[in-house]
Amino acid sequence: GVGKTRLMGAFIAYLHALKGIRHFFVLAPNLTIYNKLIRDFTPNTPKYVLRGISEFATIPPLVITGDDYQDGRGTRSDLYDIGAVHINIFNISKINSEVRGGRSPRMRRLSEFIGKSYFDYLAGLDDLVMLMDESHRYRASAGVRAINELKPILGLEFTATPQVERGQNAIPFKNVIYSYPLSSALNDGYVKEPAVATRENFDRANYDDAGLERLKLEDGVRIHENTKAELEVYARDAGRPVVKPFMLVVAQNTEHADSLVDLMGSNEFFDGQYRDKVITVHSAQSGEEKDDVVSQLLTVEDPANPTEIVVHVNMLKEGWDVTNLYTIVPLRAANSRTLVEQSIGRGLRLPYGRRVGVPEVDRLTIVSHDRFQEIVDEARDPNSVIKRGVVIGRDIPDERSQVVTVPPIAETAIVGAEAGEEAAPETAPRFEREDEKRAARITLRVIRDYERLPRAASLEEPVAQEEIIRRVQEQLGPTEQPLDGIAQQVDVVEVVRETTATYVAMSIDIPRIIVIPKGEVTCRFDDFDLDLSGHHPRPVEQAILIQHLHDHERFRLEDADGSIQEERLEDYLVRGLIDFDDIDYDEQADLLYKLAGQVVSHLRSYLASDDEVSNVLQFHQSVLVNLIHSQMQGHYVEQAADFEVVVSRGFTTLTHNTWTARKGETPRDFRAPVEDKQRIRGMLFGGFQKCLYPVQKFHSDPERKFSVVLENDSSVTKWFRPSQRDIRIHLNHGEERYEPDFVVETEERKYLCEVKRDTDLSDADVQAKARAAALWCHRATALGEKPWTYLLIPDSEITAASTLDGLTARNMIAHVPEQEEAA
Repeated sequence: GVGKTRLMGAFIAYLHALKGIRHFFVLAPNLTIYNKLIRDFTPNTPKYVLRGISEFATIPPLVITGDDYQDGRGTRSDLYDIGAVHINIFNISKINSEVRGGRSPRMRRLSEFIGKSYFDYLAGLDDLVMLMDESHRYRASAGVRAINELKPILGLEFTATPQVERGQNAIPFKNVIYSYPLSSALNDGYVKEPAVATRENFDRANYDDAGLERLKLEDGVRIHENTKAELEVYARDAGRPVVKPFMLVVAQNTEHADSLVDLMGSNEFFDGQYRDKVITVHSAQSGEEKDDVVSQLLTVEDPANPTEIVVHVNMLKEGWDVTNLYTIVPLRAANSRTLVEQSIGRGLRLPYGRRVGVPEVDRLTIVSHDRFQEIVDEARDPNSVIKRGVVIGRDIPDERSQVVTVPPIAETAIVGAEAGEEAAPETAPRFEREDEKRAARITLRVIRDYERLPRAASLEEPVAQEEIIRRVQEQLGPTEQPLDGIAQQVDVVEVVRETTATYVAMSIDIPRIIVIPKGEVTCRFDDFDLDLSGHHPRPVEQAILIQHLHDHERFRLEDADGSIQEERLEDYLVRGLIDFDDIDYDEQADLLYKLAGQVVSHLRSYLASDDEVSNVLQFHQSVLVNLIHSQMQGHYVEQAADFEVVVSRGFTTLTHNTWTARKGETPRDFRAPVEDKQRIRGMLFGGFQKCLYPVQKFHSDPERKFSVVLENDSSVTKWFRPSQRDIRIHLNHGEERYEPDFVVETEERKYLCEVKRDTDLSDADVQAKARAAALWCHRATALGEKPWTYLLIPDSEITAASTLDGLTARNMIAHVPEQEEAA
């Protein structure tokens, strides 16, 4: 669920960039995936898999398909062969159909444009690489046996099901070189958390088949509406795009699917609320009807698409990649294992690319009242898809990792490196004797308690020196008088003096800054109207139970039993709103009742009675209150007479960096070009003269190149790559923090530097971070000493001839005064 097509693009880019391979043959299992692959490998399409790769920026790949190869476009040098990569995309069904009965595939027949068959042309290439998508679907077919005669130099298979089905038996692949199973993706948080839902104390005997089906559908809609509201609340609070979820219903057959669409689109189903919002897809569809459904399926993530419920009959397998499927209602008979594997296969992708910490946003729910316990038991089975992995071929060694600890050079210059720590090989510590080293280490620890001083240089002032010396002596404890000729007594005064002097020379002062209002502060919410379109919560008679299949955590959509009854319907919402710290009832009562009244009016517009409205207000109170509060945040105004910059720390002491790297990885010369740029995140680099750490890691090759610029620039005195503990720039009212790529100091000023791809510079998140960093620099500059500057640097501008002054002239982000008030 995390993108096999992107992985295919990565292999193509890697093999072309590092091995010079130009010819690739991509095999699809069906027409849907065939068309999808063509789109994904075609430049300027929404999910183009080679976007941002420099090798394809000027000469994009030539895509040759099973529909146009006969015109010879892949073989003619006069028009097409300009050094481009050739990506051939074919559908296995065409090849399979043409080899039955002994007939040769059409691509084996003589082509008048080529002078030979296209098959023979491909077989004659000396750099053809085969990529087989969803290879478990056709691995044993006659078509693959024919394709073997293409004699590729390498074959790569991609599948989430590495086995061949033969009757009731599954034969595992024997050539698995790398496996990333669902169990790992769940543990690493790269996919949604699958869960199963039922009614508390559910008794199957109380329902006939039709009643049970209706209950599942209605509860699925209730969970869907709850999820839709939670998604909007999260998006508004986090300042991210709103995700429109949809519900998937698995029907028994085509007739059943059509009847479900008729039911859910009728006035009898939640008063017609889902009329024109339900579609079905199955094999009986054809012509314009099928084309229209496919179009809606492909755009189901688009908020402009009204579809909220999709009904299917075993038609949505591989190739339909969506991130907004949140609720599944399986109405087709299946054993528990099949039910789990087939159901979750299409809904695991995360809309924001990672989990956000909100259960409703991170969860895929399967509504299965009658199979609840079976599914839970199956999830707990060590051999279930939730728990198991795929055994990797024993002849392929695992690449192990190691933990690397790197102390700052100030520390190694004073006491040297401990065993297992990375340090500059030529570094000779100032103190060699163990007793002096102990005193120096204590001094470094004591220094951390003096970050309240205006700057690190204040450590060398007489008052500070006296305090530090006294504290170091106390922690050293009483020492015996040395015997003549055997040992020397530690000169604590000298150790402290040299340790602090070395630390000051080998550090960059980074203040810890907060901004607080000064004088009278007034807060209010401006008047506005709620946007309730798309939210239609439904009454519920009893609690719905939801249990995660991976970590077994339980959640409840509570019912209204036992809750305090209110005389006014609006009070169910107001009593929840006044619990928020930023809402003052006395000041905002009129607005609160206005907004609560809008919710009540909206509910009355589609519910049959005030009893149902009361049920919804109690059952969905938390979601509705959060929805109102999240929309209020867009109209919150805080005004202060002035702002005061408070420095909680004048400087921040550097601590050890701890990273993971490949086993046996040793620091490389940072000036040496990196050929395998895709793996740069796992590499260590050393050889620096101005860096405050002897070893650094980089996220990209442009970052490494920027370090070369810094080392070459005579104006730069020191630099390093900060971690989260070194610098804290707050975003989104303090909920997120941003750490720039580099901190740099020159004789005249200090810099925060961020290196980005040219294509990412206009990204909203990048721009928000740039504004926050520029504001931070503005505040830090006001403290005196050296001014701070923020640079947002396009990677294309980092060359061997670059200087920091030149990059500053083109890429400095200035502070906008209005940001202060907004902050």
